[in-house]
Formats: sequence, C-alpha cells, structure tokens
Amino acid sequence: MINSRFIRNVRLGIKTLMLHKMRSILTMLGMVFGVGAVIAMLAVGEGASKDALDQIRRLGSQNIIINSQQPISQAASGSMRSNMNIYGLLYDDLDRIEQSFDTIEQTVPAKLIRGEGRVGDRTLELRLVATTPNWFELVSRDRVAGRYMTQLDMDHNANVVVLTEHGARKLLVGKTTIGSQVRISQGIFTVIGVIKSESTQSGTMQTPDQEIDAYIPLNVAIERFGDITVTRTSGSRTRELVELHQLIVQVDSIDHVESTAAAIERMLSIHHPKGDYKMSVPLALLRQAEATQRTFNIVLGSIAGISLLIGGIGIMNIMLASVTERTREIGIRRAIGARRKQIIGQFLIETVVLSVTGGFIGIGIGILIPWLITMFADMPTVVTLWSVLLSVVISIGVGIVFGMYPAMRAANLDPIVALRYE
Repeated sequence: MINSRFIRNVRLGIKTLMLHKMRSILTMLGMVFGVGAVIAMLAVGEGASKDALDQIRRLGSQNIIINSQQPISQAASGSMRSNMNIYGLLYDDLDRIEQSFDTIEQTVPAKLIRGEGRVGDRTLELRLVATTPNWFELVSRDRVAGRYMTQLDMDHNANVVVLTEHGARKLLVGKTTIGSQVRISQGIFTVIGVIKSESTQSGTMQTPDQEIDAYIPLNVAIERFGDITVTRTSGSRTRELVELHQLIVQVDSIDHVESTAAAIERMLSIHHPKGDYKMSVPLALLRQAEATQRTFNIVLGSIAGISLLIGGIGIMNIMLASVTERTREIGIRRAIGARRKQIIGQFLIETVVLSVTGGFIGIGIGILIPWLITMFADMPTVVTLWSVLLSVVISIGVGIVFGMYPAMRAANLDPIVALRYE
C-alpha cells in the first residue's frame, strides 16, 4: 500500500510539474549544468593526471634514476681543460654503488650518443642509448618486432641495434626490418628488434630515453665511440668527456627506495662536489603526483559544486513560488484531512523529481563532453564510476535539502487562512 501511495504521489508530482513545462525545464537547467560540470571537470582532471601517473609507474617504483648534467659554474670552477668539458657520472660511481648497498638488486649504466645512421641513400641523425640488456627489464618498452639485446650480444661485442618505430620508419622504408644493416658512424650494425617509440614526459621528469631512436650494447659503444664527444656548431668545436650519462638503480623493495636514494645522494655528493648529476626517484614523484591529483580533483569538484548550489537555490526559489501559487489547494487538502507529513512528502517528491531528472540529463552531458574533448582536442579524459554515483547522490540530496524549506512552509500553512487566499 505504501508503495502504491508513493507511486501515486510521484505521478501526481510529475503531473503538477508538467502543468508548467517551461518553468520546470528552466529550473532543472541548474542541476543539468551543475551535475554535467562535476562529471566533466573530474573526467578532465583524471585524464590530465593519468598519463603522468602511468608514465611514472612505468619507470618503476623501485628504480632510482641518476643523470649526468653539466654544472652551470663549470668553466668558473676550472674543470674545463684543453677546451674539454669534463663532468658527469663515472664508471667508478657504478662500482661504488654496486658494492656499497645490500638493498640494490641491479644497476644499469647508459651512455647517450649522437651519430649518423645510414641505409642506402637514407640518412638520419640518430640518438642512441648504449646500455646493457637489463635496461629493458627496468624501463618498460613494448616490442613491435624481433628481440631485445641479450647478454650473448654483450659477450661477443656484437654490432647489433634495436630501433624504435621512429628510427625504423626513417631508415628502413620499403626494406625488411629485422636483419637489415645500418651504418652508424663508422660501424655496420644489424637490426635485431623494433620497439615502440617513447616521447612522453611526466611532470618535471623525462623518461630515461626521451626521443631516442636506437639502442646498442654499451661495450660496443665504448669501443667504437669512446667517452669523448665532439660537437661542431657555428665554426666552433666543443669536446665533452662524460663516462656515463645515466645510471638506473633498482632497489630490492619499495620500502628501501627512499633511504637508498638518500644514501646514494650522500655518496655522490662526496665524489661530485660540482653537483654534476641529477637524481630522480619515480616513487617520490608518484606520491607527489597522486597528492597533486587529489588536490586538483577537490578544486575542480568545489568549482562544480558551486554550480550545484546555484541549481539548488533555483529549485528552492521556484518551489517557494509554487507554494504561494497553490496556497488555496493546500488549504483544501488540509481541510479534507491531509496531514502535514503528506503535504511535506508531496512537495519533496516534486523537488526530488526536478533535481534527479536534471541530474540524469546532466550525467549524460557530463559523459558526452569528455568524449568530445578526447575526440576533437586529443586530450585524455577518464569518466569514473564514482563521479557518476556521486552526481546521483548529490542530485537526490539537493532535491531533499533545498526542497525541505518550501515543503515545511506549505505544511505549516493555516488551513483557514489558506482557504481564504485568492
């Protein structure tokens, strides 16, 4: 009986609202745009941070990345000798780190080299990572064809190269990819694999192989290219001596990452007083990015909440006007026996119908807008289930909260005064 009465009251509420279609539609617009704004803004916020968070996770929450960097005051400190810049990580740093910490699982050194790649009449200014096979265990790269480097390649000083899709497209158009010969500077290298290009950047930290075109064994690179790089620009020539451009350290447990990073930092500061290195800890950046995302979502949600507040005030305003218009009707219902809670229930049903209907339309708009943003602006957006459920709860809550005062006002009208109202 209660259910049938409730359904009858809902139908009556909808019928009453339909008597003033335009007013009801305009009243719902506040909820439509408010709910739509909540979902759309949270979707944009989630999408904006998703790529950064995913990229940081791919770098490895157990990894510590150390990069060589030229100190700004190098020339003033007297470290430039014979027109040569000397800075960065050393082979001795690799040995010291490996031998000093029990918490380290493995270390992967890398040299970043520039050289010209040539296949027939095609040439490409290549950017290479010279490293060990363990690189691909620590830095996730999807394989397109062939294989990664192996320890056997290192043991035999094999002239092999793993290209990215970018490098393969530029050099090997119309040719068989795996097994092709590529001349890199003065050496001939055999293509053994192709991996997906990686050119994204996460916050303030770049991926270890930002915009890299190829990977070769470290020992082959040292033998063929050495440690000295010569750069010619505008008639001048600059020489740099950098033994290692990068070290990736994998720690045995997430719990030991930050303490190990601090210990490595102290060790390097002793042997590198110039500060010619930079350390990045993906785990710390991940926590920072997640905290930033939470703050960003709160800010966006607060802004969208203002729209919902305005929508709720609009509903209250219209329902107060409705109480005034229906004063005589309320008096008649009270005179024939309607109780206060029935009057309150009727007006609450009308406000909830308004807010929930507007909320569901807003959900549709809130899902559509992120889709359009992704389609036309190529920006990642993520509509989460919790944001949709939150919008539904908010819609119902707004209807009850902002409908309560008009409903109480209607229920408290004096039946005799209401019957005399014209």
